[in-house]
Amino acid sequence: MPSLPLRSSSPQDHQAISSLRALFDAALTAVKPAQCMPPAISQILADLNECLPKRTIVVGAGKAAAAMAQTLEQYWPTPLQGMVITRYGHAVPCQQIKVIEAAHPVPDQAGYQAAQRLLASVQGLSADDLVICLLSGGGSALMSLPAPCLSLEQKREINRALLRSGATIHEMNCVRKHLSAIKGGRLALACAPARVISLIISDVAGDDAAIIASGPTLIDESTSADALAILRTHRIALPPAVETYLQTLAAETPKQFPAGLRSDYLLLARAQTALEAAANWARTQGIEVHILSDRLQGEAKDLGRQQAQLARSFAARDPQKPQLLLSGGETTVQVKGQGRGGRNIEYLLSLCIGLQAHPQIYALAADTDGIDGSEDNAGAWIAPNSLLLAHHAGLHASDLLAANDAYRFFALIQTLLITGPTLTNVNDFRAILILPK
Repeated sequence: MPSLPLRSSSPQDHQAISSLRALFDAALTAVKPAQCMPPAISQILADLNECLPKRTIVVGAGKAAAAMAQTLEQYWPTPLQGMVITRYGHAVPCQQIKVIEAAHPVPDQAGYQAAQRLLASVQGLSADDLVICLLSGGGSALMSLPAPCLSLEQKREINRALLRSGATIHEMNCVRKHLSAIKGGRLALACAPARVISLIISDVAGDDAAIIASGPTLIDESTSADALAILRTHRIALPPAVETYLQTLAAETPKQFPAGLRSDYLLLARAQTALEAAANWARTQGIEVHILSDRLQGEAKDLGRQQAQLARSFAARDPQKPQLLLSGGETTVQVKGQGRGGRNIEYLLSLCIGLQAHPQIYALAADTDGIDGSEDNAGAWIAPNSLLLAHHAGLHASDLLAANDAYRFFALIQTLLITGPTLTNVNDFRAILILPK
């Protein structure tokens, strides 16, 4: 991965930023499919007790889906067939499993057609067949197959409105399940009577497998009434036909599967996996680590302000060794301005303002998929001189935060973190490094 630019000659700055980047790299390595999948594949094979299925069909969707398919091909002992859907730019070569790219976070025609093909690929299976479903963050938008009452464009508009509303991923995926022909357990129903095993990389706070990629292979406890309430709470206008549909039994997701359908899952990696890997690296460097939580949510700028206060309180204790505050989860942004930026750099800009150029504190915030929101950066980093650099560039940090324009702030001070697609996704990674005086 490319090194971080640094507009400072301070050895302390160079060392601190290098440490933050090493932390992020350690976190990413731990949650990549090549690292986290082989033990799960071994477990599945052991559970099958050498009674391998007649056929193994692979389906799935997500930003990590192609890399997961590639790893599965490397370790699965018998022929595979099937397809997965991933985001544009996230495909990797596979020999047996077809990889289709589509749009994220707003669905497109390619994702719609791929979801149709995916659903058709599991028709007519037998009890002797095994379906392995590979799921990761982004799968819900990538595998977009609207319910019969809904057009793709209507679903796109609802999706756009949800993204701008500040709705949580739990709320968005509840709505998506009840407007879908494939999510919320419906894919598993289509696979019956074949056995289904889902391998999942979690990108949701709390790691509820039924939320990840909108749970296409798991029973769903949410209701269509819940979905309608979410849409009303966020004041999202619906076409009359869609609102009527959400009040019918057809919109309800399965609350249990038929007795003959067995659908299990294994959670491969999650935010805590990434945080623990970063923490382990930090401890080898003599850094004292504090993992705050792997499931922090809420408005990004509010969390930035809160963690600035926390970091300053740690620095005020005059620590004798470096202190590291780690956190994960998924914040939200209620978009009111016309600027560019994702939730991680909005958090980081708010943090930067709150730190007020504190001389001991550095920070990095990034999305582990390599894309913060819909921009080209994973996130960004800050040093004590970040506000000064912005001031020299004629920027007013508070105004940019109010305009949801964090991208401009970090682009002009040249501290955007650009990794390209990482081919995994456990969501937000935040690291605050506090050095001794």
